[in-house]
Amino acid sequence: MKDFEAYIFDLDDTLYCEYDYVRSGFRAVANELAKQRPDIGIDGIHQMLIDEWRRNGRGRVFDDVCKQLGIDADIVRLVHLYRSHWPDISLYDDAKEVLSHFKQAGKKIGIITDGDSTMQWAKIKALELEHFVDKIIVTDDLGREHWKPSETPYRKMVECLGLNFCDCVYIGDNPNKDFIAAKRLGMGTVRIVREVGDHMRTKLGTEYEADMTIRSLTELIDKRW
Repeated sequence: MKDFEAYIFDLDDTLYCEYDYVRSGFRAVANELAKQRPDIGIDGIHQMLIDEWRRNGRGRVFDDVCKQLGIDADIVRLVHLYRSHWPDISLYDDAKEVLSHFKQAGKKIGIITDGDSTMQWAKIKALELEHFVDKIIVTDDLGREHWKPSETPYRKMVECLGLNFCDCVYIGDNPNKDFIAAKRLGMGTVRIVREVGDHMRTKLGTEYEADMTIRSLTELIDKRW
């Protein structure tokens, strides 16, 4: 791989497993719901939330499980609990290795991530990523219109790092939005395809796909373009 000056990462399903965050958030919600259904308990309700999520996705999981439990809960409050909880998550092993490698090598490291600002910053702090990286951009802080695939966060990142676009590579997992703007601006792009994740089977056209696909972040160290 080309010896880039800056390695800029997506967060969810790139540096850690987002499904772990979902399970962690469900635990916080289960703890609340168990106050009304102690007969089922936290573990039982947590499993119900997971089962419903696996069947039908996250869209109405709280509504549907509360209906199953016979609980008239405040769904807005449950969503707030989910989004504001302290996540029980950890970096992928290859992410730890690669971040440490590039930091020791004197490379610039950045993160650009979409999602609710409260949630994303909680993840970042729980993963202690501020110790590794030079700049973090949570696009929600800029406004929803600046979520990926907007060029804005990429432009801001490169400007903050004091580099040219061609000196930077963006690494993410979601071809629907991660690489379009980066490629247009002249950045390198790499897609990580893991065994678990929402986008691991997504295949799109050349405009959307990254320049390179890898199975482990350690390939960023080993591969050559």
